[in-house]
Amino acid sequence: MLSSSARRGAAVLLGAAVLTTLSACGAAPDPKPGATAPGDAKGNAQPGTAASAADLGGMAALVAAAEKEGQLNVIALPPDWANYGQMMKAFQAKYPKVKISSENPDAASADEIAAVKSRKGQKRAPDVLDLGIAFARSGAGENLFASYKVAAWDKIPAGQKDADARWYNDYGGYVSIGCDAARVPNCPQSFADLLKPEYKGKVALNGNPTKSGSAFGGVYAAALANKGSFADIQPGIDFFGQLKKSGNFIPVESTPATVEKGETPISIDWDYLNAGYAEQFKGKGVDWKVSVPSDGVYAQYYSQAINKDAPNPAAARLWMEFLYSAEGQNIWLQGHARPVLLPVMAADGTADKDAVTKLPQVQGTPAVPASAELDKAKATLAEKWDKALS
Repeated sequence: MLSSSARRGAAVLLGAAVLTTLSACGAAPDPKPGATAPGDAKGNAQPGTAASAADLGGMAALVAAAEKEGQLNVIALPPDWANYGQMMKAFQAKYPKVKISSENPDAASADEIAAVKSRKGQKRAPDVLDLGIAFARSGAGENLFASYKVAAWDKIPAGQKDADARWYNDYGGYVSIGCDAARVPNCPQSFADLLKPEYKGKVALNGNPTKSGSAFGGVYAAALANKGSFADIQPGIDFFGQLKKSGNFIPVESTPATVEKGETPISIDWDYLNAGYAEQFKGKGVDWKVSVPSDGVYAQYYSQAINKDAPNPAAARLWMEFLYSAEGQNIWLQGHARPVLLPVMAADGTADKDAVTKLPQVQGTPAVPASAELDKAKATLAEKWDKALS
């Protein structure tokens, strides 16, 4: 952390602003103003076709429709991921008639897409999705998501949303190295450090990069640290292959449980998750330190989307409105994630200033891959990851 709160605030706000202005993988320009779903101006649209709350007659009508449905199906939302536990509690408190059904919290982005496809027409299909950007793009390409503009739509930078409002970025972070200083005398500060013999049997990823957005980001960051590029993720795959061969990389998915037990004393993960572990396990024998590796600065957002065939379409849209309200954005911020509306909220005074000062320190200017580069990286991982780690 920086030496003073004032300095921390200036540094992380700059970092957040940089992250928020990154191009979201080749998103197209905004559509023409006033585009709406079928339905008239009196609010006669059905929830499943509403492209905004106005299509239903306003927020009060949206709330009433969601309460009539009485349920919201979410998937892949661990309570300790970006403060989603508090997010669900706050939503439930605000809308007690809409019960949240949370399934498979530890699922990966690929599992979410699979659930949408396999449960089409079923009441237990997921209503909303939180996806790595590569999966958000591919899901939109397969026509799986509904078009919906939240009230804050115009405040979301054009580069952070799909032109047809089928997905938009929500919160983001940087690939970081988390380390239990109680078990590791010298915590690594870079990808190059991870190759040292002292880290044998200690390095883990949060999932499989062919399925998990966080692990995908970890491999991309490793590629950048090893003379690769967004157009060439192979050096990142080779790096982990080398880590595996040396015995440093372990095939154990890092989770809060593995961190607490000491099974994954070094975890390559998003900075907001690693920062959360530092708070979560303080006083439990875990001295979790967080650093953003200087040789592989990689930032990425996750994206929100609504299942086009959501069994509870009004509740899905109400959830999106809550996430992109100042209350919802601050809940992510309090979980050390950088919400997409942070620069706007910092400017208008609605951002939680204390939470801003606690964001992990970042140096350097990150960039993001273009659409074609993402597609190529995803295909390369699918083809070569398992072979490299076998």
